[in-house]
Amino acid sequence: MRGISISDVPVIRLVDVRKVYKLKAGDVTALQGISFDIHKGEFVAIMGPSGSGKSTLLNLIGCLDVPTSGDLILAGRNVKDMSDDELTFLRRDEIGFIFQKFNLISLLTAYENAEYPIILKQGHMDEEGKTAQMMKMVGLGDDLMTHKPNELSGGQQQRVAIARALVNDPALLLCDEPTGNLDSVTGTQIMDILTGLNEQGRTIVMVTHDPNIARSAHRIINIIDGRVAA
Repeated sequence: MRGISISDVPVIRLVDVRKVYKLKAGDVTALQGISFDIHKGEFVAIMGPSGSGKSTLLNLIGCLDVPTSGDLILAGRNVKDMSDDELTFLRRDEIGFIFQKFNLISLLTAYENAEYPIILKQGHMDEEGKTAQMMKMVGLGDDLMTHKPNELSGGQQQRVAIARALVNDPALLLCDEPTGNLDSVTGTQIMDILTGLNEQGRTIVMVTHDPNIARSAHRIINIIDGRVAA
């Protein structure tokens, strides 16, 4: 495991987690009793066919949704015992999100996109140089900081998204198909960045359909029909 330190205490614990969506046409069960632990410092890949529930699972871990039943414990706290405000602060301060489609704000520059979480947290612009530091760390030079997203390549946009995910120094990174819209060379470069962040001690949970990308992780959790595959 490349010599990194992995804690014995789970930073994420799921115990018989179920997610059911109530629809007019009938209930849809996305997760059917998921249980596993993820420890601090791990790099875990979640794999499964389309519709298996892997993105639903990532949304639950990221507190973008809540389980219908079961226990989801993050950093020692059960999410069902947390208020909406507490969940919002947890997402903002402790979790960094990296998406397949980048989700950058088109009217903002690359720098402003990366800086945005700092403004949400502190109520003012970055005064400590953290945004520029993160952008340079992911390989974006000063010449690209004033570009709008539509002036950047896919790989550059994903680097901005990674910088944005890091500016508030989250302990946990959640990645939903982070290389899905990239060519193989750029995808490898992005995975090198994520691997480096994990080696620095960050816990990473990544959804991917690509077994080659999943090999970067310490272990793979396969999800089939809303269950962990044996």
